[in-house]
Amino acid sequence: MKKTAVKAAKPAKLTEEKLKPKLFSVIKNYSLSQFIKDVVAGIIVAIIALPLSIALALASGVGPEQGLYTAIVAGFIVALLGGSRVQIAGPTAAFATIVAGIVATEGMDGLIISTIIAGIILVIMGLCRFGALLKYIPSTITSGFTFGIAVTIVIGQIKDFLGLTFDFGRAEKLFGFTFKLDEAPIETVDKVKAVLLNIGSLNWQALVIGLLSLAILILWPKKLEKIPASLIAVVVCSLIVKFSGMHVNTIGDLYTISSDLPKLTLPEVSFARVKALLPNAFTIAVLAAVESLLSCVVADGMIGSKHRSNMELIAQGIANIGSALFGGIPATGAIARTAANVKNGGRTPVAGMVHSVVLLVILVLLIPLASLIPMPTIAAILFIVAYNMCGWRNIRNTIKTAPKSDIIVLFVTLILTVVFDLVVAIGIGLVLAALLFMKRMADVTEAHAWVDIDDEETDPDNILLKKIPDNTRVYEINGPMFFAAADKYKYMLDDKNIDVLCIRMRNVPAVDATGVEALYRIVKRCERHNVKVVFSHVNEQPMKAMQKAGLVKLVGKKNFCSHIDTALLRAEEIERDLRHA
Repeated sequence: MKKTAVKAAKPAKLTEEKLKPKLFSVIKNYSLSQFIKDVVAGIIVAIIALPLSIALALASGVGPEQGLYTAIVAGFIVALLGGSRVQIAGPTAAFATIVAGIVATEGMDGLIISTIIAGIILVIMGLCRFGALLKYIPSTITSGFTFGIAVTIVIGQIKDFLGLTFDFGRAEKLFGFTFKLDEAPIETVDKVKAVLLNIGSLNWQALVIGLLSLAILILWPKKLEKIPASLIAVVVCSLIVKFSGMHVNTIGDLYTISSDLPKLTLPEVSFARVKALLPNAFTIAVLAAVESLLSCVVADGMIGSKHRSNMELIAQGIANIGSALFGGIPATGAIARTAANVKNGGRTPVAGMVHSVVLLVILVLLIPLASLIPMPTIAAILFIVAYNMCGWRNIRNTIKTAPKSDIIVLFVTLILTVVFDLVVAIGIGLVLAALLFMKRMADVTEAHAWVDIDDEETDPDNILLKKIPDNTRVYEINGPMFFAAADKYKYMLDDKNIDVLCIRMRNVPAVDATGVEALYRIVKRCERHNVKVVFSHVNEQPMKAMQKAGLVKLVGKKNFCSHIDTALLRAEEIERDLRHA
């Protein structure tokens, strides 16, 4: 060993993010081979987006062509101006229940005004560089309202899946109470009541088509995934209903379908109307921002890039304004379609632009065929969308590994999303998360005299006075590890040419679920690079959280040391074992 003066590495100085579309950056080195890949990816994504856009439009209470208008207009604008290389935008399941509620209560004009205001809010957020502030929404709240939205989508599609006929005006006893359905239900709880009251009108033929659609969607071979299962389900079930004479509602039975190009629509606006619609607009803006940036983060991990969050917010804002003005509905980044774009070779915004152009061609030439699609097939597609978006695995892991306070926030947000709406759920969820976090901080805080740890002459544990083994790096974390600070630890393994990473946690009083997740990612990343991790002086609450999450078992108990001296001896032992291996 040698005496080494080592300072804990600091993250690189952050430069201000450019407000420049990603397309303008990547086009400089664009090649013909990449153009071909982008065109192929764009065509495949358009085929995937076709049935989804129609299904999500119907779930949102608007016509099928409105979903395509959204994918065409918003998809093109986000690709042109967005801050991600591969983001695909369009209608998403997260908006379905929100849009349906606005349309039912405020009409299409109310939706257009709400979406335009939301777009303006998003542009302001981007210009004010609020992209980084969205990390202050904890993952438990995101998981809670995402699962809640998935539940509302499933409940909203039961009617069409079972082929039920709602009998308005008829009173019936249910669980000892008399219920009456006077009009089409809007709230999720009312939809459950309506299904239970009218379950006797079940259409077995509709159920058979719904089950067949589900079977195709679930069992379609992965080897043929470039041909979307949803498209196969639509084609097969449409042909069966058309030529078998089955009594099953199709899109054409319930909606008038137009193949017209999107037209500019200007609603009547008044100050009173804008004021009344502000809560709806705020909901759309927050959800669009959160989902779009989450999609960008997922895409970054897949292609090894870095998105420009503020430019993405501006693009999403302009896209929503454009979508609303041309008859569409709110749009956001679609994680599933973005992932499909990446998997099929898309690496620049050109793929997203191609996807929009292909959908425009389909709208003009083929949209009348959409009238043949059975409603149970649409319901089955939305069931699968809801399953894919619900994130039940994240919720299961949170229940197993997170502190009780995080679990409470998750379930409160989930329940409020289903029973009330997203505004209530996010608002109360954030307040509850903040209160519980403050309580957690109060529980671990105590007042006593401390030596000046920055003074190497008075602090015997100062790292500058320690002997650091060769090929070992020591990092010290100061302060609580919680959701707002989770991205501060990404730099810990910038130097991969080491044998041991020692993480010193004497000044970490508490961690939450996101903090534990950050440590878990660091350990797994070290594992991939054959770097051993040793923890020093982990306090009581962080240790309990790490044990519950299985992190102690993953790292090994002997690699958790009570003092920095012990940790450095353990690091020396690991290096000695590696030399003799």
